[in-house]
Amino acid sequence: MTRSLQNVTYRRPSVLESADGGRRLGLETSQGSTPAGAEDHPRFFAGFLTRPQTAAAGLLAVADVAAARYYQPQLRASLDPVVTGNGDRLRFESFSGCCGVYARLDVLRSGLDGGDVGHGTTNVDVNNPLREALSRIGADDPLHLRVGPEELAVTTLDGPVVEKKVPLPDRWLRGFAEAQVIASAFDLRAELTAAEAVRFLRSLPRGSRGGGPRWVVPAGRTLRPTTRPVPGAVCLPGPERLASLQRVLRHATALRIYGPAVGGDAAAASAWEAVLPGMRLTLTLSPDASRGFSGEGGVLEALAGEEAAEDAELISVLLAWEPRVDIADLAASSGLTPERVRAALVRLGTSGRVGYDTAEAAYFHRELPYDAGRAERHNPRLRAARALADAGAVALDGALATVTAEDGHTHRVRGEDGALSCSCLWWAKYRGGRGPCKHALAVSMVRRGRTGGTQNGTRGGAVVDGGAR
Repeated sequence: MTRSLQNVTYRRPSVLESADGGRRLGLETSQGSTPAGAEDHPRFFAGFLTRPQTAAAGLLAVADVAAARYYQPQLRASLDPVVTGNGDRLRFESFSGCCGVYARLDVLRSGLDGGDVGHGTTNVDVNNPLREALSRIGADDPLHLRVGPEELAVTTLDGPVVEKKVPLPDRWLRGFAEAQVIASAFDLRAELTAAEAVRFLRSLPRGSRGGGPRWVVPAGRTLRPTTRPVPGAVCLPGPERLASLQRVLRHATALRIYGPAVGGDAAAASAWEAVLPGMRLTLTLSPDASRGFSGEGGVLEALAGEEAAEDAELISVLLAWEPRVDIADLAASSGLTPERVRAALVRLGTSGRVGYDTAEAAYFHRELPYDAGRAERHNPRLRAARALADAGAVALDGALATVTAEDGHTHRVRGEDGALSCSCLWWAKYRGGRGPCKHALAVSMVRRGRTGGTQNGTRGGAVVDGGAR
């Protein structure tokens, strides 16, 4: 796994403390992005939470996911979620250490009382003493929330500094990018009442039992298991990964389940949203506990296209930390078609600049601490496809293409751009379920004119295959 170490510096640890008229929750921020540019310790909110105990449970659930590894659980994960101020809400996001679960708590305007919500994105300190304190918050405890430093601390550097070296794997960035692409294809498939949600979630197995993907289908007011993906079914891959929802069940008013349309027997991702007073907690599960979102390949076509890169530069100028990105407005402002705007948003998602909210079926603006080219540089399938295209290993002949690897083996890619199949083992295993293989991706690049790939059966030289698919 490619990793990078980022110094995450906080002025002091986040803390929950007693104060006159209630308790005060101070969440300390690190370096972040704001409308004014990079800022060391941005301040996004100071006011009250309308449902303190519910908010505390939701924050703990996001922290649970950030600290968990559902696959190879003996390895330690990160503990610092990301927070975004979108002007009318606060979003707390995390990924599991194995990159297979994405968690997001949206604290909406109705969940906040007093104070304006700022704009920007940063990491927020959620330490173990804070977790213990949050778990003891009572239902009637007034709770003042501060996201960012005290007013005085905004203008002074005095006071203790807490510095962490937090491992931020590059696959986290790819995971954020892939999760928003996958979620954008979801529709609402079922909605359970709070009581039915409790019954269903408590009936799920506690540990991982393997045995392939599970499916559930709406049946009256609840969900029933099914052995195959019948119409209307939703995949439940690794049900033990929904454990963090248990924290908020007693506060939930409903449980909404999102997923793609059923297409074959292959496992699929799904999203599980606990509807809370003034808030939403969503867990998005990868198609299998052993599969992190980072390897799903949904963004590869966007990364490979030069047009989407140019469009993304234009759209990025028009984003303004909106909680709901309106594609029609962006199309009108940019002069691009809605389809090109969507492709540009996918491209921006590869650098963490947009996410996707299944509840509102809309993208939202955020800025993660990654440079725009990192996802492309550290994606092995994309690098291998570029090497094939640059070396002239792609030969086009109408709807058929031949790709020659270093070892002399040839692979046949069939179909027009956007609907390609390949004779390689990767395609045979996944049938396009994890994005295009490197051979199909190279063919797409050549057909788009990215390189001077050969035509009419004349093959180029060999390339270093590198094992990436």
